[in-house]
Formats: sequence, C-alpha cells, structure tokens
Amino acid sequence: MFDFVMTEEQKKLQEEVRDLVNWVPRQLILDMDAMIAPFPRFFLEEAGKRNLLGLRFPREYGGRGLRWEEEIIAIAEMSLVGVPLTCLYSLVSIVGECIAQFGTEDQKQRFLVPTIKGEKVCAEALTEPRGGSDFFGATCTARREGDHYILHGQKRFIVGAEGADYFMVYARTDPDAPPRDGLSCFLVERDESVEVKTVYGLMGARGSGTGRVLFRDTRVPAENLVGKENGASHIFYRMMIPERLTSAAGCIGAAREAIEIAARYTTRRKAFGMPIKSFQAVNFMIAESLIKLDAMASLVWMTAKAVDAGIPHGRMRRMVSESKKFATEAVWDICYNAMQAMGGIAYTNVYPIERMLRDARLLSIWTGTNQIMNLIIQHEFYKELEQEVRGKRNVELDAPEAFNEEEKIYE
Repeated sequence: MFDFVMTEEQKKLQEEVRDLVNWVPRQLILDMDAMIAPFPRFFLEEAGKRNLLGLRFPREYGGRGLRWEEEIIAIAEMSLVGVPLTCLYSLVSIVGECIAQFGTEDQKQRFLVPTIKGEKVCAEALTEPRGGSDFFGATCTARREGDHYILHGQKRFIVGAEGADYFMVYARTDPDAPPRDGLSCFLVERDESVEVKTVYGLMGARGSGTGRVLFRDTRVPAENLVGKENGASHIFYRMMIPERLTSAAGCIGAAREAIEIAARYTTRRKAFGMPIKSFQAVNFMIAESLIKLDAMASLVWMTAKAVDAGIPHGRMRRMVSESKKFATEAVWDICYNAMQAMGGIAYTNVYPIERMLRDARLLSIWTGTNQIMNLIIQHEFYKELEQEVRGKRNVELDAPEAFNEEEKIYE
C-alpha cells in the first residue's frame, strides 16, 4: 500500500502485521503447499493473541474498531505468506461481518468474541456441488422442529473446513418461496452429524483445509439463526463486500513481492555480457507489472474509503466488484510476467514464483467468478446511468449535428 497516504497509526498497524508475517515459520508455508501440514490453527491463535484478527469490529467484542482502510493494509501485508494463510486470516473478517451486522448479542458473545481471540475457527459454507454462482439455487435445507432446525445437505470448496469449530451456512427454509426469498443463515457448530472431507487435490492455495462438508440432519438451535427466517438474501448481499474486498486486498502484497523477486533476479542474471534488465523485452514486463500494481492498489484503496464513507449500496457493489476483478486478474498477469522475465528457473521450486502463479489462478474464480463481477459492474452502472446528475454538462450535445433528430434513429 502507498505509504504516503497512510497515517502514522496505519503505519504502526502495518508494522504489527509485518511482525506476525515474519513470525510465520518458513517450513509451514512449504508444508502447506506440499499438503502435509496439519491445519494451522496455531497461526490464528497467534494472530488472536496479538489482537490482529477482526480489526474492524467493535472493541467490546475484541476488535479494534478500525475501518476498511486499515483492514486492507493488514491483508495486503498478510498476503506475503501466501493465499492459504491470508484467506484463513480474512475469514474472521468475512464471517465476523455476518455476526457483527446481523447477529444477536448472544451470537456475538458465543461466536464473534472467541473468533477474534483466535480461540474458535470459523468457515463460510456457501458453495454447493450444483454450482457456486447460482447461489440462490441452493438445495441444502433446514426445517423447523420445535426449538431446533434440522439441517441437511452438503457444501463444497469450503476454505477452513478441516479446522472449523463452526460454519456460517445458508440453507433453504421455504422450498415453495421464490429462490431469493426462501433462504436462511445459520451458525452451525461442529458435531458428529457434521462430516468434513478434505478431498481436494488443489492446483494451488493448498493447506487451508479446503473441503466438502456434509450435514446429516444436523440439529441447529433456533437461537443460531442469523437474522430473520427466509431473510438470508439481505445477509448475502452484505457479505459480498468483505468477501470480495478481502480477495482484492490480498493481491497487493503478493503482486509486489513477485515484481521485486523478478526485478532483483534481472539485475543479477546476465546474458550477452550484460544484466538482463538492460533488455527492453525484460524491463518492459517489470514496467507493465508496476503499472498494474499501482492501479490495483489505488482502486482497492478508493473502494475501501468508499465503503467506509457509506456510499449507496449499488455504487458500493460496483466498486467492490471492480476491485475484485481487476486485482485478481492483475496479480495473475504480474506473476506471469515475473516468471517470463526470469525464464525457466522461475518454473522450478528454486523460487516461489511457480507457487505464487498457482495460487493466483484461484483468485479470479472464488467469491464470485470475474464473469459474475462483470455482470454486477454493468448492471449497477446502467442503473446509475438512469439517474440525472444535477449541474453536469451534457457532452452529447457538443457535436455539430447534435440536434439532427432525423439521424438519431434507435429502432
């Protein structure tokens, strides 16, 4: 993140996160990528001890009462240890948003407080085998029986599933209602009826305990319903902000590291008697990557400020979607350029570029594919276009034949 726009307090926070990042054992990162590490609960416990989880949430629940500006600074710095740990770190912000915004005081005490302390591990159970983008077509069901709901169905690609103590789950509570009006949100504690299978051989982003979760008639206390029954659509739309903004912020630090690794290599590696950074074919890739990095950071920063300012929800959705799409595609391009600039050695595990490239590929798929981001961006923009802006010049009239209505035929 740009140091010249950060306050002294934000710089101190960045240093705190850097200290946590430097604390992470090198071997943990290697073992997670090799998929031989146990679930890294101790990382979340350490982050909780340092009061670095759930930064945006009120102090009475263990947070720091900070803003999105500070959150993205922390996540950008956290991304130096890779996508898996960054995602587990961000889950506290994502699931915590649901509880903080829509949960009861009892839910905040039982779930949010211990999660921020690092004592409980959370996971968000959204995607189903039948699809992810078609969220409102979810088939996982929950029926009311007395003072409990009986939850049945399955979710997959659930990050953190292996170590989760509880899941934030969307389930259909009214099968006869329109898709958007029949879902409810629950906080589901893990018990013997909740089966977690970490079966995925992932291309990248390994070691975060991603798995399939089966709910076999799980009894969920009615007091674990978040918000209103059949009212999960309101929660879902809000949750897309932390899901996608944390994804965007998590690209910044990783992209910067990829550029720096490649740039350092190009100053040392020689060909034809000179450092390869002297060749335009190489140094232009570094230049292009820097442009994308700064553009990414600028867009994410402005989006964070916009969310903090409470801009209208439609504009917020558009900016968050733009940030997620641009940042996740830019980090892929940057890692690609880093590998191309370094040549064959970057394709080996001598450097971390090959892992970073594998990790980056996931980012344009999860939390809504970038094609879905396009859908939201254009949808919200066309809605904005219908609203007249007072005092704005009508540039359409600044053409010689602007009033020639015979030429303005639309059908």
